[in-house]
Amino acid sequence: MKNDALTSARNTLKTEAAGLQKLAESIGDEITAAVDMLAKAEHRVIVSGMGKSGHIANKITATMASTGTPAQFVHPAEASHGDLGMITTNDVILALSWSGGTSELGGLLTYARRFNIPLIAITSNPDSLLGSSADICLTLPKTEEACPNGLAPTTSTTMQLALGDALAVALLERRNFGPSDFKNFHPGGKLGASLSMVKDVMHKGDDLPLITPDTLMDEALLTMTEKGFGSLAVINPQGGLIGIVTDGDLRRHMSADLLSKKVGDIMTPNPLTIESSKLTAEALHIMNENKIQCLFVRDTDDEHPKPIGLIRVLDLLRIGTA
Repeated sequence: MKNDALTSARNTLKTEAAGLQKLAESIGDEITAAVDMLAKAEHRVIVSGMGKSGHIANKITATMASTGTPAQFVHPAEASHGDLGMITTNDVILALSWSGGTSELGGLLTYARRFNIPLIAITSNPDSLLGSSADICLTLPKTEEACPNGLAPTTSTTMQLALGDALAVALLERRNFGPSDFKNFHPGGKLGASLSMVKDVMHKGDDLPLITPDTLMDEALLTMTEKGFGSLAVINPQGGLIGIVTDGDLRRHMSADLLSKKVGDIMTPNPLTIESSKLTAEALHIMNENKIQCLFVRDTDDEHPKPIGLIRVLDLLRIGTA
């Protein structure tokens, strides 16, 4: 029974993957026209569909809204009972129906044509009522459902979902929607934490443990203890970062005369740094890859940039990035 389930699962995934491959090969310039139309929407993208297509339409709505394209789902059956009032002439309608003949979409289509509201269809039948009513028809290729009875929407809804993602990503790229924009729409949870900027988390100003290379280690250790970061930034007379002293450096140079040595004798030169405008997720990656606990934050890409901040793994744990 276990092997039968495994075989079934693999067959389903292969069937749906084949549908996606067929879709990727079949789309053409109409996708560009659709993205152009959606990008020009002065108000919102109204997404609609019935049944399983409606569930996919809801997901497309959420994806667009979270990536910079204002979108709203309107249930086609409710539309004819007053919800058409949610749709304005400044919107663009994106309607989904595998057959293109979903009766509940009729009121929505009539409304769109009556008030000249741009309409994009996603259907497998371009000659259907939906396909022929649309300004742009994104035609899904006829393909095998993963359901062995050929009845339950599986491959067909997977293609609808993927095409919706393709539209959302193209719009995202068209708008140059970047990490800082994501942060505005995703402030909560793990994603919000990973989209935090280094400059928002770093320690700065008088908190920074700065020392010069000719300082004796007995004084340097007092500074390290006072600041509490377990590291020191070694700077030249111009304030540029030339080295770092960490707990690891102290252990490697442990000797009876350690306190009488100069900082420059034990520091690690040319330490790794990060720009303040980078994501905390990138800072975490650098620290994990190099097995270090902190990074100094630089102001420029000069050979010896001035340290303007310090960020630690502990800080990333506190905000939830790590």
